[in-house]
Amino acid sequence: MLTLVRPLVQKPAAVKVTPREDERYINYVLDVDPADVGRVIGRQGHVISALRTLVEGARDKRVNAKKIRLVINDQRH
Repeated sequence: MLTLVRPLVQKPAAVKVTPREDERYINYVLDVDPADVGRVIGRQGHVISALRTLVEGARDKRVNAKKIRLVINDQRH
């Protein structure tokens, strides 16, 4: 995950991914610098949509029935 996001942002040292698991999902909470949130989301959400597709496609569907979600922690609000 970090290797996908760090090239997109201006402050790669601020990128942090925290996995959180609940009953149905494995949530990856993505923390980036507030100035880089727009870069990760992309125009009309195309970048984050592509990242979500890659992350979901990388999971082993036979081993774990839980879906994977990628959540951006927007610290601006």
